[in-house]
Amino acid sequence: MGNRVPDHRAAETRHGVDVLATGPLATVQDSGRWGYAALGIGASGAADRRSYAFANRLVANAPGAAALEVTLGGLRVRARGTLTVAVTGAPCPVLVDGRGGACDSVLTLPDGAELRLGTPPTGLRSYLAVRGGIAADPVLGSRSTDTLSGLGPPVLRAGDVLAAGPAPAVFPVLDLAPAPAPPGAEVHLRVLPGPRDDWFTPEAMETLLTSAFEVTPRTDRVGARLSGPPLRRRRSGELPSEGMVPGSVQVPPEGEPVLFLADHPVTGGYPVIAVVASADLPAAAQARPGTRLRFRHRGPGSGARRAAARDNGQERP
Repeated sequence: MGNRVPDHRAAETRHGVDVLATGPLATVQDSGRWGYAALGIGASGAADRRSYAFANRLVANAPGAAALEVTLGGLRVRARGTLTVAVTGAPCPVLVDGRGGACDSVLTLPDGAELRLGTPPTGLRSYLAVRGGIAADPVLGSRSTDTLSGLGPPVLRAGDVLAAGPAPAVFPVLDLAPAPAPPGAEVHLRVLPGPRDDWFTPEAMETLLTSAFEVTPRTDRVGARLSGPPLRRRRSGELPSEGMVPGSVQVPPEGEPVLFLADHPVTGGYPVIAVVASADLPAAAQARPGTRLRFRHRGPGSGARRAAARDNGQERP
């Protein structure tokens, strides 16, 4: 079920990478395992889907090819065979055998070359795409590591050997491509009222839309715990567990919200005051601890509510 190559097969992997160091967290991710929420299985997949897809486009991989998601840099890999790669997302320093490389560009790693990703000055997650994709074993149709359920390849560790898949028939068409700047010290996220906004006082919604909330160190692929003014309820008690989607802003009894991300649970019992638009989830996924989040209303109307349901995973993209 994992991506690790057993010892007796490691010598047979001629096209791929040896993992030398992983930094705080490195995982294999693709576009996710969709269609299993009724079985209690979340989609998972790349937290910043925009940067992940961009990395695959740069090396001409097919959409959905598996790549590496790297949190706060620190990844070191050695090439097995000549590889074509790209690094996107949080703009980390890139070194190939000690020489400077560039993010958002197509890089060639000669056989035996070492690629190092430093700590990004802004943003949280970088993506390393290898031409041909990472050939980890799929689980329920996806090669994504789900850190909550444990499905998919194990979290990467030094000593892992990752095979690359066959190169696609098409070739990269750009050496370097422009990319939007990563989120800075403050990130603005559009929201719609959540399914349980009536559990909160009118002042709570006003507080959500006018205050800054700070991303705390208690943040991972499951969700970002936020610090800020408490969001007060008008109703007491707790809900039966109900379905959750990416971008749900769930509020525990103490009033400080949690923003659910890629590996969120598929059900939850705390009320959801608002839901972040899926177009803004890549920015949310790049918000590192200490970043201030500001929520603003996306727009009224039933059409917007239907769009929010589509955007946040109730329909497969």
